[in-house]
Amino acid sequence: MNAKTILLLLSIMVQTHLSFSQITSVNLSGNLLDGESKVALPFVNVILKNVDDSSFVAGTISNELGHFTLEKIQPSTYLLQINPMGYTPISKEIFVGNSTDALNLGVFELSEAMQNIGGVTITAKKEEIYSKMDKKSYTVDDNISQSGGSVLQAMENLPGVTIQNGKVQLRGSDKLIVLIDGKQSALTGFGSQSGLDNIPASSIERIEIINNPSSKFDANGNAGIINIILKKEKKEGFNGKIGIAGGLGALWVKRENLPDVHDQYQFTPKVNPSISLNYRKNKVNAFLQLDNLYTETLNKNDFINRVYDDGTVINQQTVRNRNTNFLTSKLGLDWFISDNDQFTISGMYGSETIIDNGDQSFFNGQSAERIRTWDFLEDEVKTTVVGNMTYQHKFKQVGRLMNVGLNYTFHREDERYFFTNTIPNYVGEESFKLLSDEHVGDFTLDYIHPLKTGKIETGVKFRRRVIPTNMEFFPSSNSPLDTNAGGVATYGEIIPAIYGAYSFDRKKWEGEVGMRVEYVNLRYEVDPNHNTYTSDGYDYFQPFPNVRLGYKINENNKLVAFYNRRVDRPNEVDIRIFPKYDDAEIIKVGNPSLGPQFTNLIELSLKNSFKKGYLYCSAYSRFGDNTITRISTTVDSTNLIYAIFQNAGKSNVTGLEAIFSQDVSSFLSYNLGVNVYFNQIDAFTVQNLYPVEHTFTAEKQTTYSGSVKLNTKFKFKHGLNAQLTAIYLAPDVIPQGRIEQRFTLNIGLEKSIQKGKGSVFFNASDLLNTMIIQQTINGNNFSYTSSNYYETQVIRIGYSYKF
Repeated sequence: MNAKTILLLLSIMVQTHLSFSQITSVNLSGNLLDGESKVALPFVNVILKNVDDSSFVAGTISNELGHFTLEKIQPSTYLLQINPMGYTPISKEIFVGNSTDALNLGVFELSEAMQNIGGVTITAKKEEIYSKMDKKSYTVDDNISQSGGSVLQAMENLPGVTIQNGKVQLRGSDKLIVLIDGKQSALTGFGSQSGLDNIPASSIERIEIINNPSSKFDANGNAGIINIILKKEKKEGFNGKIGIAGGLGALWVKRENLPDVHDQYQFTPKVNPSISLNYRKNKVNAFLQLDNLYTETLNKNDFINRVYDDGTVINQQTVRNRNTNFLTSKLGLDWFISDNDQFTISGMYGSETIIDNGDQSFFNGQSAERIRTWDFLEDEVKTTVVGNMTYQHKFKQVGRLMNVGLNYTFHREDERYFFTNTIPNYVGEESFKLLSDEHVGDFTLDYIHPLKTGKIETGVKFRRRVIPTNMEFFPSSNSPLDTNAGGVATYGEIIPAIYGAYSFDRKKWEGEVGMRVEYVNLRYEVDPNHNTYTSDGYDYFQPFPNVRLGYKINENNKLVAFYNRRVDRPNEVDIRIFPKYDDAEIIKVGNPSLGPQFTNLIELSLKNSFKKGYLYCSAYSRFGDNTITRISTTVDSTNLIYAIFQNAGKSNVTGLEAIFSQDVSSFLSYNLGVNVYFNQIDAFTVQNLYPVEHTFTAEKQTTYSGSVKLNTKFKFKHGLNAQLTAIYLAPDVIPQGRIEQRFTLNIGLEKSIQKGKGSVFFNASDLLNTMIIQQTINGNNFSYTSSNYYETQVIRIGYSYKF
């Protein structure tokens, strides 16, 4: 599809509602004292008035300690009036911002009345509600064109997000942290993202994207944080939601197989039943959520052409047909001990079963002669158990909070691979087994203290993480497996951290200054019989500051500057010493000497709000040192390629992001997101140890890249809604190579029925079946091109009912 066709499609389409995360109501508090005796003044009237017409907004009386609270006040400028009998009334203009959900107005000392003074009314123009622009929030149910799919598929439509090789990228980087309800989980990976393609979107309430996290969050993830908020009802009594969705994928063949290659999956079924229940009465709220996602998928259909400097040419095709069943369940209880104390206990269980079957076929340059066939069957079971306890105490001063949390995660990977290796005059049966048990314990303590025009936050966190892993090989008599690279290894990590942050919000200025200090001690114990690697690790004690400063130009325009320092710690799979044979001749291996990558980010953002929409623009620069990436090399005459994680030196990304959103009419709204950036990976030299010690040098790589997403939403009569999403991803550099442009088109329809309690939907992902991943890699004495025609086209139908 040429550029003109893409631009034409983009120009005739138009969204999904994006809302910047913002605080829409604030609780105000203060204390009243006698100015002379300093004794608390109880039962005094406190009134908040509208500045335009002096109309009543809210009112209360102080308690026996002289403390008063005004709840759920919208950000604006107000007139606060305090009218005690026998004292001089106070009339004060106050500004309520949106950077915190609680403001402490301080102590009001009242003097005895000497004469009658009438109330004073001060008027001012009411301000628009502003966001901090550090976070964006998306409601999954509004994403009609990806309903019934996975979380990964739902994210594909979001502005500023791209999906590449099964991973989420923010502004060109996949180094991000994925949270579930604000906490890291083995379901989505500690230190790296995983499992997003198997978590049902039906279980998700909304997705938050945090490009500039505050010091409260872990410093890991240079691109930011994605926070997945699970559904949880809060209504009184018994209520819930049930749903069922089904679909078919791989409706037609993108590219025919090479001769005698394993059949590709076609017309692959998808089924997703879900139920969420909630019961709330008096001081107890109980909740249960169950989701099961079964899919059959053409997970990989990769055509690779390898060319070596000696003239050797190898063509190969990998067909991986995958059956997956992913069950997730969450059960919990909220106990409202008192008005000021709440205790929550919850548990989550996830079970993922993956069966891969297919083959890799290798041919000579003309694809006329078969060199080798690598038939495979993978049987993998992943089990996750999460337990969480939290306690919250609200002090008498509104907005003053203390939260204490304990979290434990257990995650098991039980993988079994079976291969049949067929070469001329030989057939060998090979297999290996990997067992990994991950144990993670987290303790957190957070404290919030409201101020007159802001708040102070502080807290501590402690993490202990241990992952023992065992790899066993079962080779044939003439096996190509490196059986001496197996054995046992143990990953151990300790991270204590402390943070503090001060934020303020005034009429024209708002901001936040924070600092997180982390100590990390990582040790990776390697089997002493391993043929290449020995035990290794690292430790550091580092500060991670963050700064946010916003200026409110006027009611409709706001400018915000950010600075953030982040780190990317290697995950256990990045340093895992065992070779992975899911590709027989491009073999992935970890590196226990891998170190952390540190990144500095600066950003300047502007938001212009108008009557029926907004324009958001951001200029950003991200500078990385000790960049983590895979390096592909060959070392001998076997033509095997080894892809090994390394620290490749410096890199940087500088770009512009813009989002334009408008409600054209009650019928049509649209959202256009554009991200353009300059990507640079500096020249580097690395020393690989596996399978034998060798050196690789790469020249500097640069390119301009970006993405365009156009979302439109149509609201018809009688509860019928439609959505169209067009996505274009420009070519980009990757370590040692380049990835080519991609384009996809998604559509969706949704109809409200049963008096708004029920809904039905139909959607289609990659309607035109155009999404193909094409990459080029240049090694020390080879190059290869890869074209992956994996399954992207899926149609779905579904039904849900709320009660």
